[in-house]
Amino acid sequence: MIAVVDYQAGNLASAMKAITAVADDAVVTGDPDVVCRADRIILPGVGHFAATRRLDETGLTPAIKLAIARGTPFLGICVGMQWLLEGSEEAPEQPGLGHFPGRCRRFPSGGDTQFPLESAKVPHVGWNAITTRSEPTRLLAGIGEPAMVYFTHSYFVPAYGTPIPGPGAEGLYDPTAATCRYIETFAAALEHEHVMGVQFHPEMSGAAGLTVLRNFVSWRC
Repeated sequence: MIAVVDYQAGNLASAMKAITAVADDAVVTGDPDVVCRADRIILPGVGHFAATRRLDETGLTPAIKLAIARGTPFLGICVGMQWLLEGSEEAPEQPGLGHFPGRCRRFPSGGDTQFPLESAKVPHVGWNAITTRSEPTRLLAGIGEPAMVYFTHSYFVPAYGTPIPGPGAEGLYDPTAATCRYIETFAAALEHEHVMGVQFHPEMSGAAGLTVLRNFVSWRC
């Protein structure tokens, strides 16, 4: 069973239409017990980072944390990926899951001096190319290089670029699975072991998006 987490934020109908195109066992749920029992978890997200407070208030945060600790594959989409970090400038008082270090930042308006982008506006909305990392990434396998995917966001996960410490004796790793350039270079996808996230919307990204969802659905730890 795939638990698609409902925390009353965003348009679940669009996400579910794409998910059910590649899987027949997805259920929308806000029940922590169902999330704990799931074989896979998807956390869609559209809107303000502060809405993730409902995950804390309903007991979904500890349920997801426990499931991840057990090895359950997890996919965060848009704000769902941002939530994997420690927090966001969008809602400084609201903590994220803290699975990955760092905080989400807001795009500066109008581009930068090193890479001017005269027409850049915030939010970043529309199709853009992503570049996958040189190491194999299971989540993004088969999407093409570079792949065009659909974004809509004002805040972003900075690309790590250098290895970060893993939990326990795991050693160093870089969770950045793909990057994208819009005003700044940012992480378009994260992947480390069974925890993944995409800043773009697979449900709006055509064949590439369906491939990402299919890869997640067929994930074997």
